Amino acid sequence: MCQQALRLQGDKVTDPLAYHICMIELVAKETDNFDIVHFHIDYLHFPVSRRQKIPCVTTLHGRLDIPEIHPLFQEFPDMHLVSISDAQREPMLWANWAGTVYHGLPEESFQPRRKPHEYLAFLGRISPEKGVDSAVEIAKRSGIPIKIAAKVDPADHDFYEEKIRHLLDHPLVEFVGEIGDSEKCEFLSGARALLFPIDWPEPFGLVMIEALACGTPVIAFSHGSVPEIIQDGVTGFLVSTVDEAAAAVGRINDIDRNVCRSVFEQRFSARRMCSDYLDVYRRLLRSGDPDTRTGEIDPVAA
Repeated sequence: MCQQALRLQGDKVTDPLAYHICMIELVAKETDNFDIVHFHIDYLHFPVSRRQKIPCVTTLHGRLDIPEIHPLFQEFPDMHLVSISDAQREPMLWANWAGTVYHGLPEESFQPRRKPHEYLAFLGRISPEKGVDSAVEIAKRSGIPIKIAAKVDPADHDFYEEKIRHLLDHPLVEFVGEIGDSEKCEFLSGARALLFPIDWPEPFGLVMIEALACGTPVIAFSHGSVPEIIQDGVTGFLVSTVDEAAAAVGRINDIDRNVCRSVFEQRFSARRMCSDYLDVYRRLLRSGDPDTRTGEIDPVAA
């Protein structure tokens, strides 16, 4: 539909919805060539998918505790949904869930680097719910330097200027700015721990498994999906306050970094994610729906 990811085009795209509608129309025209269609665009396609002859499945990536969206999902109870954590689906347990599939990453793309573990890491967006202010406070109470690799979206610019910018002047704080995938292994491998002091019902938290892939334990506030991703005392520590997080920093050497990597390989690899999605597809194809085709899906083709 477009030459480049919409996010990377910035002000060049004033109406991204137009691209999505064109994409949905193209998919609708091509459905006879496929056994199943898998969407990642929230609910935009629901009116079209309802009228297709093959099954569709939709992975929801955002929070679901928004009252305005509940009547919409009640209107479309025939849409098969996949959650990215069990916690994500709690506000809509009544919805038509086909399964939960945790995110996965290519094992070869994230590899631990043997480096001194000199600092704490924060990786993500600077926004109220991500808790970068709490991360800075944890570092100060621990007496450990923190490196902050984060972007500031336009919507969060005022928050950054009013609440965060002055925190970055502390001698223990280094603001790295936004980094790409090629830099994440080096950044995370050098950290004693990733700090994830969120203040919202996190649907998944991809940065947590990026850290585990690099052998880096995670100290996280226990909200949303976090208890499903981090095993307390095994791949990091689950905490509720800044004080508890600072205390966990002092115990971080109790976590075996090799175990963190092993858990990533077992639970959060791209291969495992693909296998789980294939299971979802097969269940839907065998569900007995008169509009559903039967047969096997070729894992290689999928």
